[in-house]
Amino acid sequence: MTAFICLSVLIALIFGIAGNNTEAVSDALLSSPQSAVELTIKLLGAMAFWGGVMKVAEKSGLVNKLSKLSAPLLKRLFRGIDENGEAFGAIVMNITANLMGLGNAATPLGLKAITALAKEENAKDSATRNMITLVVLNTASIQFLPTTVATLRQAHGSVNPMEILPSVLFTSAVALAVGLSLVFLLDKSKRGSERIK
Repeated sequence: MTAFICLSVLIALIFGIAGNNTEAVSDALLSSPQSAVELTIKLLGAMAFWGGVMKVAEKSGLVNKLSKLSAPLLKRLFRGIDENGEAFGAIVMNITANLMGLGNAATPLGLKAITALAKEENAKDSATRNMITLVVLNTASIQFLPTTVATLRQAHGSVNPMEILPSVLFTSAVALAVGLSLVFLLDKSKRGSERIK
């Protein structure tokens, strides 16, 4: 990956100099690192804030309330897991983080949920249906507040960083419906083939 980045920079420099754009190349070389640091600080601030909100939600008992509220739906998606177990709580936190558009905060929660699911379901070498469902929910999750993308848009001068919300809701809902349908169909097909054997 590092070699690819270095090669890309080298090719850009060669074409910039060959095209008599030396001034533009030197401006980019001087301003890009500063822009990268500024953007990183803005993103870190947003992630720290929302990560803190998630921790407060966990400590205040809001996660338990969300868990009870979402239990009927999640029980249908994640069959056979303990509602009061560690895996279920981590799944609820992960889904909540994704709904708020906090992909970076959702990642450690997703890893925790997968680890807890592996332990609870005694998974060894292959992923269980519940693990696959969680991965689909993570990659194609509905985002009510796309905070990371909105922060990026604001950092790059967008007047209305949340105007993408209808598009995000539509595309993520379609992606989630397709993903969950495939999990259901493939699981049904697998169980059917196991019965035939």
